[in-house]
Amino acid sequence: MIPYATAAEAEGALGRTMTWAETAWYEYSAVMPDSWLHCHTTFILFVIYSIAPLPLLLLEQFAPSVVLPYKLQPRVRLPPAASLSCYMDAACIFPLAVGLQFVSYPAVAKILRTRMGLPLPSVRETIAQLVVYSLVEDYLSYWMHRLLHTQWCYEKIHRVHHEFTAPTGFAMSYSHWAENVVLSIPALAGPVLVPCHVTTQWLWFSIRLIEGINTHSGPCRLIPFYGGAAYHDYHHYAGGRSQSNFAPLFTYCDYLYRTDKGYRYHKLKQEKLKSLAENSADKGGNYSFDEGKKNRYFCA
Repeated sequence: MIPYATAAEAEGALGRTMTWAETAWYEYSAVMPDSWLHCHTTFILFVIYSIAPLPLLLLEQFAPSVVLPYKLQPRVRLPPAASLSCYMDAACIFPLAVGLQFVSYPAVAKILRTRMGLPLPSVRETIAQLVVYSLVEDYLSYWMHRLLHTQWCYEKIHRVHHEFTAPTGFAMSYSHWAENVVLSIPALAGPVLVPCHVTTQWLWFSIRLIEGINTHSGPCRLIPFYGGAAYHDYHHYAGGRSQSNFAPLFTYCDYLYRTDKGYRYHKLKQEKLKSLAENSADKGGNYSFDEGKKNRYFCA
């Protein structure tokens, strides 16, 4: 809750005129309890999770010719009932998260030290914080993910997420409840180390969710050192046997710790199969590259 009774009082405290964004923020949050602003995170993530995967899923169902050429696993098509079941199982955690946020807010507020009032953060500050959060989260998640692939953790917890060997966007949050708790730690670590404004917090978790949806179903990679859908798809394709591609966002951890060897071999094999298909086509043969692809999903 902003501690100013009027906009003029807020501008007096700032020593300047509020920007249009700050005026909008003042009007929206002036009388709203901080706990409600904190819980907005879950509401925002629920909306994104419910909507973002739909375009590709609808295209696959009603216009498959548009998306099939770009699928990593063209032979795998989930029925609508399976996608709906995945969504319902994963979405049920959001109402529980809201209740948990309300109950834990006093303690969480002391840990996160999130700013709720004015001024709003600058673009430069926001970008710098997001970069730090991304690097911290990627490194910690890499090791958490490797832990989940130890025999006990995989059999008791992580196998639920790997039920989808050809994942969709909704499978991003389809996990054992313990996995959701464990993997929330790396995402929260950045904001704990570098406190931010609540709007930056909303943006950070939204970006992280969209990125997770993308790596489970999305199009090509656009960011340097970003693995994208093809990178994480191989991890699901290999399943519980996978000891490759643990990093959620970038690829440097897998490179540094040599846990991308299986993926590199897989890519080399695919390139050879593609070359064979092209040579066969030049000679009038009928070998299809698709015959060499077993399981792949949306990608570059």
